[in-house]
Amino acid sequence: MRLRSLLFVPGDSERKFARGRESGADALILDLEDSVAPPQKAAARGHVGQLLEGQASRDWAFFVRVNALDTGLTLDDMAAVVKPGLDGLLIPKANGAADIERIAYYLDALEVRSGMERGSVRVAVVCTETPRAMFALGSYAPAHPRLAALTWGAEDLSAVIGGTDNKESDGSWTWPYQVARTQCLFAAAAAEVAPIDTLFADFRDSEGLERDCRRSRRDGFVGRVAIHPDQVGVINRCFAPSEAEIAQARKIVAAFEANPGAGTLGIDGKMYDIPHLKAARKTLASL
Repeated sequence: MRLRSLLFVPGDSERKFARGRESGADALILDLEDSVAPPQKAAARGHVGQLLEGQASRDWAFFVRVNALDTGLTLDDMAAVVKPGLDGLLIPKANGAADIERIAYYLDALEVRSGMERGSVRVAVVCTETPRAMFALGSYAPAHPRLAALTWGAEDLSAVIGGTDNKESDGSWTWPYQVARTQCLFAAAAAEVAPIDTLFADFRDSEGLERDCRRSRRDGFVGRVAIHPDQVGVINRCFAPSEAEIAQARKIVAAFEANPGAGTLGIDGKMYDIPHLKAARKTLASL
């Protein structure tokens, strides 16, 4: 499952869903949580369930962000959307891997009810939205078989710890949120799942988004959340390896395959070792 770009779409908006389908995003996240007002949640739940039934042919993954476990709404959300066509759930405000075990327990039963193959619905987790979560990031490794990705968020964490802002004057994250971002990256690497960077709020600033995405990919993230269709093209471009990177990766892999006993090789006047080989293989695996 490729997850370079994951576009949020309010679960109660047919118009935004229609636009999202044409955006080129690798995944659409139909949202039943923050973008849907409480009086509209039941209707949004039914709407998303109906949308799932009409998407037989598509080149993007269908995810749903359910409401957090402590709301009492999660199981109702899941009962409405776990049906053929659903590829994954995004779990907000998770406190650790124990929450994913609980979600997986529900999924086991709901997949059987819907006639789906057990394990077909994957799970992505917003893993930094509560203070408890920050102390449980190591719990995701080894990963649950359903776990596909970890991402992080700053707004809910900022609200719950009482922060007055989470950005510096130059737009960079303040220190607590740099920690959350970094720990999410490490937790995903430890669990061997995809690390997905958080949203870039100013959807009109495409240049700023591109700079931030390039930093994100440099640091190790493999994709990013989008909040507007116009962000998708920039995200896809930034998280795709360039032709030069692909060519270099192929050269490194070929050189080590031709010298299977070597731990270090010189290629075009530069030394490469096993970490470079692992990185090259990861680049080629992303194609």
